This record gives sequence, C-alpha cells and structure tokens, in this order.
Amino acid sequence: MYYRYFGLKEEPFSIAVNPRYLFMSARHRDALAHLLYGVGAGGGFILLTGEVGTGKTTINRCLLEQLPDNTDIAIILNPALNADELLATVCDELGIEYGRDATLKDLTDRLHGFLLQNYRQDRNTVLLIDEAQHLQFEVLEQIRLLTNLETNTRKLLQIILVGQPELTAMLAKPELRQLSQRITARYNLQPLNQGETDAYIRHRLQVAGLPANQELFPSRVVREIFRATRGIPRLINVVCDRVLLGSYGQNESRVSMKMLRQALREVMGDEPLQRSGSWRWALAAVMLLVAAVPAWYFFGSELAARIAPVTNAAPLARAPATVPAAPQVLPAIPGLVETRQAALQELASHQGLAPTTGSICPALASQGWRCESLDAGSWEELLEYDRPAVLTLVSPARFVSYAVLVAVEDDHGVLRSGLGEQRVPLSVIGPQWRGDFELIWQPPGDYAGPVSLGDSGPVVAWLAQAFASLDGQSQPLAGEEFNAALEARVRLFQRQFKLRDDGVVGLKTLLKLNAVRGESLSLQRSSGLAQLREN
Repeated sequence: MYYRYFGLKEEPFSIAVNPRYLFMSARHRDALAHLLYGVGAGGGFILLTGEVGTGKTTINRCLLEQLPDNTDIAIILNPALNADELLATVCDELGIEYGRDATLKDLTDRLHGFLLQNYRQDRNTVLLIDEAQHLQFEVLEQIRLLTNLETNTRKLLQIILVGQPELTAMLAKPELRQLSQRITARYNLQPLNQGETDAYIRHRLQVAGLPANQELFPSRVVREIFRATRGIPRLINVVCDRVLLGSYGQNESRVSMKMLRQALREVMGDEPLQRSGSWRWALAAVMLLVAAVPAWYFFGSELAARIAPVTNAAPLARAPATVPAAPQVLPAIPGLVETRQAALQELASHQGLAPTTGSICPALASQGWRCESLDAGSWEELLEYDRPAVLTLVSPARFVSYAVLVAVEDDHGVLRSGLGEQRVPLSVIGPQWRGDFELIWQPPGDYAGPVSLGDSGPVVAWLAQAFASLDGQSQPLAGEEFNAALEARVRLFQRQFKLRDDGVVGLKTLLKLNAVRGESLSLQRSSGLAQLREN
C-alpha cells in the first residue's frame, strides 16, 4: 500500500473512526461542552446539528465516553420508525421487557416505571437519536411527550437529537413549537477553518508515523484542499487519501498542485467548486462512496451490534435549485469577528460580564448564565428576542465570520468588535446572515424549559413575584403552583408585546420580561425597519 512509500505505518486518512486519530478542534470541544452541559442540566432536549461529515459522530462518541457511570443510554440510529416502533426500540435498548402485543400505552407505562426506578437508584437515563432529521412529525411529538415523564423536581429522561441542518428547520415549524421550546442546549457544528484543516492533516499524518523532517502537503496544497472541501473532515479524508495514492503512482515524494487537481476531478468531478453551493452536491456524491462502510467504524466496535448503516446520498435540501450567472458582489462588512469564541467574549463584555478563559459558554454556565443558539427567518423575528446577539455570516466565497449585533437603529445594525462600534445597513448584513444566532441570558435558577398552567416549582414562584414587582402588587398571583390567574397575566403580557399569547412562559417571554424589568440590555434603540419592510 502507498503509506509505506511515504514512511507511514498505516493509512492516515481512512474514513473509519479510529480513536487514535481523534482530532478535536475548538468548535468540536465547544459542541461537546454544550452537550455535557445539557446532560448535566437534566431534562428536556439537547440538539446537535451539522452538515454531513463535519464530525457529529466524533462528538457523540466523546459524549458517550464521558457520561457518568450511573447513566443508562438508549441509542437510536435508524430513525425510520413509527411511534410504536420507536418506544419498542427504546425499551429494547434499556433492557425493558414488554409483551409481544404491547400497545403504545403499555410501552409508555413500562418505560415510565423503568425511569422511576432509575430515579430512586440515583441513575440517569439518556436517549440519543441520530439522523433525527428523518423522524416523522408524529414521532417527534411522541418523543416530546416522553419528557412529560417527571417527578416534582426533575425530568426523568434526557433526550439528545442529532441531525443535519434540516432538523433545525423542522423544529421551527409551528406544529413542533412545543418541542422546540423544550430544547435546553443546542449547537450547530461548523466545518474546520483553514488553520484547523492544516492542523487536522498534520495530526493524522503524525499519528500514522510521518517522520518529523518530512512534509507531504505544502501549505499551498493545504489551502486548496480547504477551499475544495470547505473544511469538512470526512471529505478532507477522501481527498487526501486519493491524492496520496496518485502521488505514489507517479513516484512523487510529496503532493503537488497538479496531482491535487487531478484527485479533485476524480473525487468531485470537473470544476467541483466553481458554482455557488456545489460543494454540497459534491459532498452528497462522496457520501455515496462511503455509505456502505460498516456501522462499527462510526461508533466503535463496542456498539456495532446496535447500529445499522444509514445512507446520506440524497441531495441536501438547502442546495440551490439554480446556478447564478455571475457571483454576487456584496459590500465588505466592517467590524466582523473571526471566531465564534471571540464573538461570544465580545458579547459577554458588552453585557458587563467578566472575561473568561477557555470555552466561554461552560464558564458562563457556572455563573448562572446560558448561551442560547437559535434561528430566525427575518429581522423582525430576531427583534422579538430583543437581545444583543452573535450572528453567523457566510460570505459569497463561503468563509464564515461572526457579527456581534449590539443594537438596531432604524435600518442599520450596530456591530461591536475590537475596532469599536460600526453602523452597517441591515440590507448589507442580511444576504450573508444565514438565520442562526446566539445570545447570552440569565434564566431563573431552576429553569429547565417552558412552564405553563399546572406546572410547579421555584421557577413559578419567581415568575409570579416578577409580575407582582412589575405591577407594583404586594401579593403575587401564585406561589409555586402555576394557576389560572398567573396564566391570564402571562397572556396579557404576551399580547402587550406582540408575542404568541399561549400562556406558556418560554424563552421569548422570559427575555421580554427581563427587558421590561430593566434587567437586561435591549437590542432596539429605535423602532426602525420601516424602509426594509417597504422594500
């Protein structure tokens, strides 16, 4: 094999998940921290999304290895199930016995009994569903109902949904809003940047035994690999493996640009990245080549018996239906931040929070603050949250950067960076903003998800006291029981600020309540957006 020709001990770019080749970029560590935080918070949903091949399985594997010993986990890797099949599979994973003709109610009751028993024994139960974008709506609703299994103090089941970006769009649909409101931690895993791509390639070569004084991939070649693969690890592996094989065939001691271009043509076809968005199609085509790899490569041999391979060969839903005649030319945006961590640090500083070291969100969580990853389909929807936020921008050349939006003034956004504050037209930011954003907020101490009529606990008492303070009343409408009087007050508040008046206190209602009470910074400095609406 070619690896001996280059002085390697084994193939460095196999698509099999070998623990020795584990490469955790800053964004992978950040994603893992979000999941561990979500599991530790207890109850509700955790959401991890990312394009095919970005490393979601790597994160899942690391999460499984770091779960406490008192955790029982059920893993669903084939989501093409109806509600009965889903619950039966969960019971099978957890070793719960049930009758051959068990109904949906029977399965739910047996699962509830298992969860209560685990709770009494101080054991946690986690359900992880991979490829969750393939779940049917009615199955997602059944999954939501599973979170109703609870005691007076905590949820009995932690659910982790892992999927492609289409999953976020699904959860944004009105019929799934109750599920979406129960997500306590979410993270969208981005591909590697250019520096991380270089480090990734070097790391795999070093693990495979490349001598320290030998260079196989010149920096110019690495830059082109990054451009061609957009930093997607699985695609990097496929391209690097093919180019090393070609270099071996030509008796070359290191990779040349000519050999790389040939490898790219063989892997992706002619001119793989000249058309906007075509990298998604190229990635989908490459996935056809790897779909038949045995499932134990992805989660490790210890889980092989529980996993079936899933084919991701269908074109991605977000790929453009048409190819623009010419690349879009947009004005440069001043005041952007290069990394997500730096952007969140800037946002935290704007909100008066002390600087932190390492991953910022877990550090803030220890202080009672929370990073919240959300999506919005318009500026108006973003303004409903009325909080400074970090926007993820993608340039026409597909480079990712971050805008720390601290205010909206008429039809301009105010971006904060090390250069100070910059006013930029929203019409300039908008074409590069893909809709996802993050904000930092401080929830009530025991807040784990939306609360409504019939719920109880300290968070209800906090909510009733907050309204009493707002209304200048000495006696709150409720104690720790969410009663009809408190629900009526919540609906009135929601109608007053043009929120959905459903009486459910979720994220938007809490953020608006904090803003009205003067406990947070507002995003809006003037009503604005009139010109944008007219256009």
